[in-house]
Amino acid sequence: MNDDRNRSWPDRDPDPRRQPPPAGRQGPPPWARNQPPPGDAPRTPPPGNPAQPGQPVQPGQPGQPPRAPQNRPGTPPPGFRQPPPPGTRGGRPNPPPRREPELMTHHVHNGTADDGYDARYDAGGPLDPDDVYPEEPELDKKGRPVLTAAQKKKRRWKIIRRSIYAFVGVFIVIPAIAFVITYFSVDVPSPQSVAQGQSQAVTYLYADGSPMGKDVPSGGNRQILTADQIPDIMKHAAIATEDSSFETNSGFDVTGILRAVYNQVTGGTGGGSTISQQYIKKATDNDAPTLTRKWTELAKSFKMNQTYSKQDIITAYLNIIYFGRGAYGVGAASQAFFHKDVKDLSFSEAALLAGLIQQPGRSENSKVAHDRWNTALDRMVENHYITEADRKAAQFPTPIPLSEDQDDSSAPYRFISDQVQAELEAHGISSDQYYSGGYTIQTTIDKKAQDLAEQAGADALAKQSDNRLLDALVAVDPKTGGVLAYYGGPTTVDVNGQKQKARDWADTPQNPGSSMKPYDLTAFLKMGKGINSTFDGRNNREFDGRIVRNAGDSDSCSEQCTVAEAMKISANTVFYDMVLNVTKQGPVEQAAQEAGVKTKDNGGGNSQIDISNNNISLGGGDTKITPADQASAYATFAGDGQQRDRHFVLKVTNAQNEVAYEAQAQPAKSAFADGDPELSKQIAGNVTTALEPVIGFSKLKCPSGHECAGKTGTQQHTKRAGEPASAANANAQTWMVGYTPSVSVAVWVGGDGDLALHGKGSTPIFGSTIAGPLWQKFMTNYLAGKPAERFSQVSLIGDAAPPISPPSDPNIPPSDITPTDNPDNPGNGDGNPVNPGDPNGPGGPGGNFPSFPTHTPKPPKNTPSGDPTDTGDPGDTGDPDE
Repeated sequence: MNDDRNRSWPDRDPDPRRQPPPAGRQGPPPWARNQPPPGDAPRTPPPGNPAQPGQPVQPGQPGQPPRAPQNRPGTPPPGFRQPPPPGTRGGRPNPPPRREPELMTHHVHNGTADDGYDARYDAGGPLDPDDVYPEEPELDKKGRPVLTAAQKKKRRWKIIRRSIYAFVGVFIVIPAIAFVITYFSVDVPSPQSVAQGQSQAVTYLYADGSPMGKDVPSGGNRQILTADQIPDIMKHAAIATEDSSFETNSGFDVTGILRAVYNQVTGGTGGGSTISQQYIKKATDNDAPTLTRKWTELAKSFKMNQTYSKQDIITAYLNIIYFGRGAYGVGAASQAFFHKDVKDLSFSEAALLAGLIQQPGRSENSKVAHDRWNTALDRMVENHYITEADRKAAQFPTPIPLSEDQDDSSAPYRFISDQVQAELEAHGISSDQYYSGGYTIQTTIDKKAQDLAEQAGADALAKQSDNRLLDALVAVDPKTGGVLAYYGGPTTVDVNGQKQKARDWADTPQNPGSSMKPYDLTAFLKMGKGINSTFDGRNNREFDGRIVRNAGDSDSCSEQCTVAEAMKISANTVFYDMVLNVTKQGPVEQAAQEAGVKTKDNGGGNSQIDISNNNISLGGGDTKITPADQASAYATFAGDGQQRDRHFVLKVTNAQNEVAYEAQAQPAKSAFADGDPELSKQIAGNVTTALEPVIGFSKLKCPSGHECAGKTGTQQHTKRAGEPASAANANAQTWMVGYTPSVSVAVWVGGDGDLALHGKGSTPIFGSTIAGPLWQKFMTNYLAGKPAERFSQVSLIGDAAPPISPPSDPNIPPSDITPTDNPDNPGNGDGNPVNPGDPNGPGGPGGNFPSFPTHTPKPPKNTPSGDPTDTGDPGDTGDPDE
């Protein structure tokens, strides 16, 4: 910086006020150097100059004495100079201001120049008062500046613009880059490699790890078909049913994806997967509900459509997709359902196969099959693959019956494998994955128990003259819920000289008859009433205009019949009265479900319980229970009122010996008193106390050293027109369900529907004639050598009951524990409410139960053999009713 005050800056004139005075002259006093004289006062010559003519000599000039300062009123103090008028300098106008040159230290050079510089300052003009003292902006309630309409619009468009940029970046640019990376990093598996994984057999093991058998899918040995070997009608049926946009999409359908999202949000049904996506899903065996899986699936589907033709893609899809019946690929499915080559399929048959792709696990459900067939045909019309005339003329192509698996080693365990497969599907291993993992399944089945069940079941019917008789046996462990033995009858039947898969009778619901009465008693006990309570147990009692009968005098009781006595002799009138007037039907249904009976609407089982009328009290009408559910429910009584769900699987490992599923120990549930295990135990114990005498009364024995309890059951046949008179006394279903503390066993013997069945010598069958001895043979052989067992002791509910006579003692001969035996009336201890004169009553044409005879001559007794399953006619069991 130049500090010489007497020098001017470049491009500036010297300041005359700063010029040195001429030699010999003195400058003005310091107080007056910067202060011009008043505009109207005479100008004072510069100090040091002689006075000019006509000008007064100022004080302080040479030759004049100095004048003392004076302060006159209204004058400024000494040293004060009056400022010049605005815009003037010494009475003259100010010259235009010139800015000093900027130094390197100024803002303009160091990058911090003030953008708010006001040019008016340099111009010398007055500053705007608003610029000097700006007003505070107007604020809203939240303390924010209030914007004008223009400012608001500008701000709004700024937000929208930035949002669009963010949306494009997040949802278009970034996904596009990621998709390209994924596209080049994935491969599309070939149908040949997929088929190799789908052909693996499933190996079953017993609970001890010993081999049980293998299950190979019926389509496991099929070949991969070429595009020429699959007719267009089959391809068109699959396209119309599964992906109508297949011919035009690029592997995924945006509208389909949006539709699937909408269905998910609104609770609708239907997905958005294309045929290409379904192929990738099946080929990779990955159905995880994750975004990563879906993203990779989209990339692979797109790549597949860029790599292969549409004909190749639909061919690959039809070669690996699952159709049901263990058939992977359309070639195997065509044989499994129609025994035809694919090239011979009609459009109607192709429609059924295409329709089953969506629900292959329900291929044997007639209603589902018809619905899917209709859907496929309708969509084929919409896509112009068939005409309306073809649609109207189409007939449902009934599939051939299920045939026996070609692998003989799996046939004896077919019903077990079906139960295992259903159970694993509930745990995430679906039916179309079942044969693709090379699984080894360790079951809960006890090898000894299973062998005994199959042998006893076959022997029980071998000596019977009625070839319509069927049987089933299920054994359950009360302590775990695991199934120890499962016999649903022969796995195949002979139909017109051809073997076909038989029905699983262990999982088929039947009328339980009097084996329903323990649930009646359970509901009664839950009300705080006990087995010492009394009812009128006489025969031929009338209820609401209906006559209810016992089977005969041997099954009748007095007017003061205790519930315990009524259970022992199976008095119908007592339990019909109990449910109708005390417990009502709903609590009986609840008690059965709490024990373990799984109905369609409660547990997803096959059993059904009808509470619309009082037939439930005696196990008739539309109340039907499977043997498997009976074994599970009675296991709850055996397990001190602690209920555990029935299951077949212990562990599943895949081909790499990795654990795919392992059953966890089930926490016991207090069946009959939620949160109160002691009360539930007491209720179950009272049921057991009432059921123990039934064993001896039915001329059955407990296994040596083991206490046991149980109940027989019989459902009478309804005589039809044209049948012989003996059909009126025939029975259609019989039961024996009983247990020890370590095993619960349900045995059913009956026919396929309401048939007039007979035992040896054309005598009616009862729960105690075939089912009872079959139960006894299994229990005796299975528990042989096992430690002795006794039931838990509990106090009686309600009033103290008198001793129940006779007790169940395996050491007492049956003849000594049969207190009543009317040789003139074999009756039916599980008899049903009957009113032959009431067409709308249970025993009339409009009811559910036929009438029972009041008197039937008893056939002569045969000499019982040493085989406990061969007890001869009803007279050999002591109580032919049960």
